[in-house]
This record gives sequence, structure tokens and C-alpha cells, in this order.
Amino acid sequence: MKRLSELSAGEKGTIHSFEKDEIFIKLMEMGCVPGEPVKVEQVAPLGDPISISVSGYTLSLRLCEADSIFVNMDATIS
Repeated sequence: MKRLSELSAGEKGTIHSFEKDEIFIKLMEMGCVPGEPVKVEQVAPLGDPISISVSGYTLSLRLCEADSIFVNMDATIS
């Protein structure tokens, strides 16, 4: 299991859980729910923010937000 912020562009996983943080409700409202496949699409030149595909759309997250999402690396999404 890794933090979403540790993934490189092109890497995929499945959302496993969240660090107990005030941001997790906001993330769940945006489609980042446990069991949902996620793919890192792009990483900004200085590393922050990152662009991910989740729940059928593209979402930009700050690294501090992505750092609170734990993913399993066994997912396959296209």
C-alpha cells in the first residue's frame, strides 16, 4: 500500500482508505471513495499539483490532499 502522492504519472491503484483527516469528506464527495480505481495522469513540473482519473473524470489534487489517500497497487483501469 502506498500514498497517492507517492505514485508517478501513469501508475494505477485502488483507493484503500484515508488518513483520519478533515479533508477525507471533501475527497469522498469528489469521487475518491474506497474501492474506486485511480490513475495518476500528470504531475506538475514542480511536483504539485497532480492530475488523477477517478470516477470517470479528471481531478487535480494538491500533494497534501493526495498524501492522505492510501492506495493498493493491484488495480487495472484503462
